[in-house]
Amino acid sequence: MAFRKFLGALGKRAPGVETVVENPGVHPGGTVECTVTVQGGGADVDIERLRLDLVVRAEDREADGSTAWRRPYSVTAVDLSGFRLAAGETVTHKVALRVPWEMPLTHGRGRPVRGGRAAVRTELAVDKAVDKGDFDEIAVHALPAQDAILQAFEDLGFRLHESEVKLGALSRAPHMRARQTERFWQEIDFFFPESWGQGRQELETVFIAREDSLDVHPGGHPPVTFDYADPDPHAWTATLDQHVRAYWRAG
Repeated sequence: MAFRKFLGALGKRAPGVETVVENPGVHPGGTVECTVTVQGGGADVDIERLRLDLVVRAEDREADGSTAWRRPYSVTAVDLSGFRLAAGETVTHKVALRVPWEMPLTHGRGRPVRGGRAAVRTELAVDKAVDKGDFDEIAVHALPAQDAILQAFEDLGFRLHESEVKLGALSRAPHMRARQTERFWQEIDFFFPESWGQGRQELETVFIAREDSLDVHPGGHPPVTFDYADPDPHAWTATLDQHVRAYWRAG
């Protein structure tokens, strides 16, 4: 993005800020590398806070149920110490935002996942006034194991519909035996194959990823776990089919 004047109410003192996301395509478990440049305005100011958030659209925070994100949810953030910014001075910071393993996806198998949105948000505070700034959207691509499971669903005749980010803990349903570590989860909805006789019912599925394995929760039921060390697409598809059929009878 180009330099944007933050806190226009400061008049000629208002600083300009430019955030450049160096790697706008990331995976869960990685980092988003950013360069933030702050340019002084026409007078010295005290920057009280410069903050970068990795944010996602969370359905529970959008009262109208739209795909907008008027109230984005911060997944992780980096706060930089305040500093004195002289008139016309340029200050540059390198910032790395950790992408959690359970990060909601925006892309799977190289294609956008409907409802999935993520961005870097820059926030500047001067004289107790806060400017949230603009969003720099990023793409969060599925891990190889997640792509393999998405492909397995497709091979079994399921069709990916959309995704939603929910806030809270899956462990509220103890039978799910969730190994969730974050305070959010992504629900990915699939249409059942016509041959299963489920009509327009959707299979609401949750992925809980870790460094070494992936839990797949189908429709609020206990998970089946796939280890990254044993990536056998045919075996994974058969395991997924067997697990889902344990809770839904096809035809």
